[in-house]
Amino acid sequence: MKTILLIRHAKSSWDDPGQPDFDRPLNARGQKDAAKMSARLRERVPVIDLFCASPANRAKTTAEIFAAAYKLQQDQLIFERGLYLAPANFFYPFIAAADNSATSMALFAHNPGITDFANLLSTSVHTDNIPTCGIFAVTAAVDSWTAFEKAPKELLLYDYPKLIG
Repeated sequence: MKTILLIRHAKSSWDDPGQPDFDRPLNARGQKDAAKMSARLRERVPVIDLFCASPANRAKTTAEIFAAAYKLQQDQLIFERGLYLAPANFFYPFIAAADNSATSMALFAHNPGITDFANLLSTSVHTDNIPTCGIFAVTAAVDSWTAFEKAPKELLLYDYPKLIG
């Protein structure tokens, strides 16, 4: 069984409109939502083997908050430049290249690609927009990541901050 968790970065700050997109930090709500959602996810999915994130500041910080909730070391986070504003077609090849010893992988990325990819993963749920700090997870009954793309998938969860108040 393999599990993919797509996690959109938490809410970013627009306090400095001239700041490059890549460098935008989380705002206060984003920090709060990431802490809340990481704790909520840990209740439902107690172990995640691999954390991969866009190196953009807002995604990196979101991943670090989740990693802290899972008590991971800083060096257990993988930052992949390709996840920054990745289109939907980036994800399957990236997943297929993962180490098969990992049974679950959290990918921290951006819209619109993360929402587009989520819609490719599930026929039971369609979303127009994964909200900031939203989590969309599916499982597939396969032993290798290379088999993940073609395998039937089952929705594990779709959660986001406004569902929990």
